[in-house]
Amino acid sequence: MTILGLVRRFPVRVSVTIGLVLVEALIELLFPLFIGLAINDLLDDRYRGLVALGGLGIAALVIGSTRRFVDTRAYAGMYEIIAAEMVERERARGAETSRIAARTTLLGEFVEFLEDSMPQIISAIIGTVGILLIIGGLNTNVLFACLAMLVLLLVTYWATAARNFNLNRGYNDELERQIEAIDSRDGPTIGRHFSLLMRWNRRLSDLETVNYFVIWLGVIALLVYAPIEVIEPGETEYGFAFATILYVFQYVDALAALPLFIQQVIRLREIAGRLGAEDVDVPTGAD
Repeated sequence: MTILGLVRRFPVRVSVTIGLVLVEALIELLFPLFIGLAINDLLDDRYRGLVALGGLGIAALVIGSTRRFVDTRAYAGMYEIIAAEMVERERARGAETSRIAARTTLLGEFVEFLEDSMPQIISAIIGTVGILLIIGGLNTNVLFACLAMLVLLLVTYWATAARNFNLNRGYNDELERQIEAIDSRDGPTIGRHFSLLMRWNRRLSDLETVNYFVIWLGVIALLVYAPIEVIEPGETEYGFAFATILYVFQYVDALAALPLFIQQVIRLREIAGRLGAEDVDVPTGAD
């Protein structure tokens, strides 16, 4: 079981939901630019930009509501099908009930990823690329600063990918023993299980904290630099200057979400191997 396998198995459901996500992300990308245009028009006693901004808001509301309505029904139906199939398959192999229950929970993470995380990932990717293109048209120096921030993030997570994968493997190994530990009704055994589970959890958290610290040093530098570069003496296009700063904040917000998605992808790759997917490799990078 893999994310790609689910997409191939349910192409129509996934295509419809992702299509709505793409439209929603593109609409959201235009908000800072439309705000800047509205400000410039208002300074010239015109209301065309403000009307356009209101229309964009209504479009975002309609598309966003429709996507959420469709998502819930599409992915709930997918989980019903694949969960029942997995239980039957594991029973045919003679797997214990505790192992089946644990793996059913892990399987649910794939569907949750498609429903909850995939829209955010697509929005973050479109936001990142789209914002870079727009910022490039507004201020080249700020564009280079944003690119440097992106390189810092990618290098940081490439360097820790293998260790992240191994920590997730240790956590999931212990998670699969949970029902067995509880069924033992032995206090020390149960206590030892949860102690080990939280030990893996703490190690994952510590690694994420180190990555967070490094990345946010870059974020702080970008947030300090952008206003200095954008606000120049004699500036008359206040709306565009404001829009550029808004895009920088939106860019930082998109980058801040990427580490969570990277962690989820690494975790799902480990789960894929556990559920029987083929050719699952440990990510490259320093351990």
